[in-house]
Parts: sequence; C-alpha cells; structure tokens
Amino acid sequence: MSSTLDVGAVPRHGGRTGQALRFAASAAEPAGRFMTTAQFRQWFAQRSHVNDFRTEPIPLHDLRDWSIDPVTGNIGHASSRFFTVEGLRVRTDFGPVPEWRQPILHQPEIGILGILVKEFDGVLHCLMSAKMEPGNVNVVQLSPTVQATRSNYTRVHRGNAITYLEYFVQPRQGRVLVDVLQSEQGSWFYQKRNRNIVVEVTEDLPLEEGFCWLTIGQLLELMTEDNVLNMDTRTVLSCIPFATDAKTAPGGEWERALAATLDVDSTDATAVHDTVEILSWLTELKARYSLTAELIPLRDTTGWEISDDRITHPDGKYFDVFGARVLASNREVTQWTQPLMAPSEQGVIAVITKRINGVPHVLLQARMEPGYLDSVEIGPTVQCCPGNYRDLPKAQQPAFLDLLDTLPKSALRYDVVLSEEGGRFYHASNRYQVFEVGDEVPVAVPENYIWMTLGQMGTLVRHSRYLNVQARSMMCSLHSLWAV
Repeated sequence: MSSTLDVGAVPRHGGRTGQALRFAASAAEPAGRFMTTAQFRQWFAQRSHVNDFRTEPIPLHDLRDWSIDPVTGNIGHASSRFFTVEGLRVRTDFGPVPEWRQPILHQPEIGILGILVKEFDGVLHCLMSAKMEPGNVNVVQLSPTVQATRSNYTRVHRGNAITYLEYFVQPRQGRVLVDVLQSEQGSWFYQKRNRNIVVEVTEDLPLEEGFCWLTIGQLLELMTEDNVLNMDTRTVLSCIPFATDAKTAPGGEWERALAATLDVDSTDATAVHDTVEILSWLTELKARYSLTAELIPLRDTTGWEISDDRITHPDGKYFDVFGARVLASNREVTQWTQPLMAPSEQGVIAVITKRINGVPHVLLQARMEPGYLDSVEIGPTVQCCPGNYRDLPKAQQPAFLDLLDTLPKSALRYDVVLSEEGGRFYHASNRYQVFEVGDEVPVAVPENYIWMTLGQMGTLVRHSRYLNVQARSMMCSLHSLWAV
C-alpha cells in the first residue's frame, strides 16, 4: 500500500466534499500514528488469549432467562427485550418460490454501530474494538467503537456500561460525519435496522483496554485478510464517502480507474445509467412485484422440524436454531445464554465488474427478501448458499453462479472469507469475490440486474434501504482494491 494518493488540499470543514477528501487521505495512509499494521496483528492475536471466551451449544429448553411460549412456541427473553425467534409466512410473485414459511429473528429495536474518529498529525484515525461475539468463527474480530443493541446500551442485562457510548447518544459530544439507518440480513431478520454513525472528536480520549486507533487505510488493508473486520465494521465503513482524483492511486491502471468512479458527478455522465435512472429502475421493481411477510407463531412454521432442543430443516438446508451458553470475561455481562442461528454452509457473495466505455462498472441485482422493511434492496451479483438451490432446475438457480466457476484465475481481483454478525449467527461466513470480465457478460442483463459505478453505490448508501448489508460489505472489498 502507498500513501501517495493525491487528494489535494484536505479542508477540515467544507461540506461533504471536504469530509470525503479527509476520509480519502486516511484511506491512503498505510501506517497509523500508534501502531503499524504488523504491530496491530500481534496485538490482535493477543486479544483472544487475555480473556476467557467460550461458546457451548446447548438445547433450547436449557436456556436461562429465555422461555418457549407454550401457546405460540415463540422463543423470547424474560425481559421481553433483546429479540425473539418467531415464525414468518411469506407470499410473493418475485422469484421462483411463491410461498413459504420459516423461522425468523425479530429484533424491533434499532441498535448503534458507531465509530469514533480523531485526527492525529492531520490524519483521521478510527477507534476500533477487539470484540468477542459468541458466533464468531475465530472468537475475536475487529468491531466499531460501539456495537450495541438498544437493550444492551440501556442495560436491560444489568451489566456494566458500554465504553464510549456517550459519544453516540444525546446529548453527544463531538461532530457527526455519517449517520444513516441501514438494514441487516433480510432472510434471517424481520425488519432489523441499525444506526450507522461516525462521530469526530477533538479532545483527548482515554484509550481503554481492547481498543486501538487505526487509519482507514489500515482497516482497508485488513479487508484483504479472512475474518478480521466484522460485519458491523464493514457496514459503517461502507457509509463513509470518499473523493479523490485517483491519478496516483496505488495499484495498477484498473485500480486507478475504479478509484476515478468515486466522483459520482463525473461518472454519472459516462456510466451506463445515471443515478436517477437507477432509482427509477429500483422503484419500478418495488411497484411491480408484491411481498407479504406476516409474523406467525413459531409452532405454525410448517416444513420445519421444531423441538425443545433445536430448530432444523428436514433437508439440511438454510439454517438451524439452537441454544448457546456463553462465557466472555471482558463483556458487559460475563456469562449468559441465548439462541443462535447457524447457516447450513458457507455462502458465496460475488460481484462481476466490467469496463463499459472504459469505466469500471459493478453488476448488482434487486433482491426481495422477506425481512426487508421496503421489500426490495440492491445486492451483489451473486448472493446465496449454493446448497439451498441444489434441488431446483437450472432455470431457477441463481443467475451468474455457474459463470463464476468458468472464469479464468486472471479475472479474480479479490477473494476473502468474511464473517457475518456473530451476536446472532453461529459461524456464519461468506466467500467474497470480485471478478473483472470482458465479453463473457454482455452489457444487456436481466431486468432485475443493473450496472452501476462504485461512486453511484456510494451515493445510494447515504440513504436507508437501498443497498443491502452484503452489498455494503462488498463496497468495503472494492474500496480495499483502490486504496491498498
């Protein structure tokens, strides 16, 4: 990685463009003022050993402070907070399956995913936390400064207060640079949203144990390694705007061309579709197709095997739900039990990129998932667990999935395994891939697919319910290509 990216003068104020330049300058900085990335890796490895972390699967009926409702079968906490496991009945005319039932996690409260940033020697640094989550495949991952549900930060669990929370709730200190509500997995959560927020501070902060300061460039470099940055970090970083002329961006000509698309005002004129056309395409699909998703008692979720021990699908597809006993000596509460959802296999998240009129474009799709608040959001080219589709005819398989195996190795630009949220999901991970193609994929694509630039994605992510959480993680992957 190089720090030679030319972002010009970087004003501390000056509206969105000024802030985007400051963020880009941090993205171009490979070495922090507190630790090198190599030193961070040593520190991070130690964090898994300085505390006692354990997650033990247990039957659902052995959960403490949780109960299975004798009438509905729903699984809920004694406080009536946190989340519940309920049933969902879905009807839609979008896609090959018109109706189904499934378990779903219902967490109606809005959580906080917040990163504190501060300038050191003129470069923005992010305050990050090495955090244990019970479902993490590698126990500890790098999380935002604050990552908390409303039940957690209002201390329903009667545990310790959350460190640095005061910067993300009113009356907060500091200056808000990013603040947007974003969705989470619509196949597993019912209308779940979190507040993605970045707050700048200027005063001195005590550096608490388990926290570190890193530049955005260091974070994006870590995006090239498996299971380091957790999902919540990735979604907040995706909401950060970047602006650069990209003339001296690190990497090759393709990376510089990708960075040049960050300026949405210029790429709108040369892109296949301008932003207004993209929004019209999405609105058309939302208006044309219907989705009815209704919460029902968990006991009425036909097609699933539901017992006091666990919830499974008879075909071994989709996911299981089971109980877990958790020990984490440095969390606000050091011991607890909870339900966890475990997907059946590692998923595939991939985007196809293509130069159209010399401009790199990303192929994205409109996805209807039952838990979305607004029925349709934009996702990556491919987003699936392939085994869930093994019994369907080829015409009903995810589009472009079979193409990925036929592309030459030279087409692969990015290939990293990234975990999904470890607070509710057990060992949930996806293989994130970026491919650059030529004539293998034409400009004309199916109606629920569209080409857009990285800059246009950055425009959409400033608003709620446009880009799904997988697309936002993919944005971080794409940013790591032009910045690293």
